[in-house]
Amino acid sequence: MKAVSVLGAGSWGIAVANLLATEGNAVTLWMHAATTPADLAITREDKSRLPGVKIFPAIELTDNLKIAATHSDIIFVAVPAQHVRGLCEQLTETGKTIGILVTLAKGIEVSSLQRVSEVARDVLGVGVENVIAVSGPSHAEEVARGIPTSVVAAGQSPEAVIEIQRLLSTPMFRVYSSDDLIGVELGGALKNPIALAAGMLYGLKLGDNTLGALLTRGLAEITRLGVRMGARPETFAGLSGLGDMVTTCVSQHSRNRFVGERIGRGEKLVDILASMTMVAEGVETTRAAVRVAEVHRVEMPITQQVHKVLFEDKPPLEALSELMTRELKREVYA
Repeated sequence: MKAVSVLGAGSWGIAVANLLATEGNAVTLWMHAATTPADLAITREDKSRLPGVKIFPAIELTDNLKIAATHSDIIFVAVPAQHVRGLCEQLTETGKTIGILVTLAKGIEVSSLQRVSEVARDVLGVGVENVIAVSGPSHAEEVARGIPTSVVAAGQSPEAVIEIQRLLSTPMFRVYSSDDLIGVELGGALKNPIALAAGMLYGLKLGDNTLGALLTRGLAEITRLGVRMGARPETFAGLSGLGDMVTTCVSQHSRNRFVGERIGRGEKLVDILASMTMVAEGVETTRAAVRVAEVHRVEMPITQQVHKVLFEDKPPLEALSELMTRELKREVYA
């Protein structure tokens, strides 16, 4: 049994906290007052995001970050990517020395263009060997209900990776290990713009041929950028790449597909986001990904067109037409 803290009581934070408690670990779940339902500590259920899923009785709920931070040397960060820096800055104020930090967010910080693990190390000063990223096809709605799921834990310390692998694994939640931290993080982040594009295809009521092409060429451009940034190409054929991308593009639980679908039906991004209670990571990740691709001089035509649809009001059909009529070329995977 381990003492573990999960920071962030959104749907993913609740699912992971319950997962950890299933195996008898002592879990503290930190609730952010501004984003957590006011009655969560009483009802122990987020009825809007995870209806019917109760936070296990053994889990300690607190809105005091210092209590949560000092509870354990193993801390899981379960807040959206754009909020990781702010949370880590609050963590430094507690004076807590971090043993292992596990990042669960899938994104790239817009302001710095850093991966989530880089943000955490930048603020907390922890060594790269102490940061583990967990990614893969893992919608909270299914994990919380015990539906079989597989993910990958990645980091540069084999000992830390194996510890988190064993800590998270249950008969219904299988965890693989990897030492390609860059690839696992980028796979989880960069698939989100592709999921927005998939949603647009659904909204436009296009066919399976179109979706198949999107998934294939989307994976190619993700891999292209990832390899340029130091990742291994085979990582993108794994759980955090192909596995997560396919799941996010076709799932009814996908917030990114949901946003894209509404855009495909003619709605405006500002109105869609205003109506949502959960974060679609792909919106800000698209903004960041285009800039990262420019820095590394990597062509990402799908992501670039998604950016134009989101932020320049380009009609989705026009974006699709430009992709279909680009200069003909030899198929190159990455």
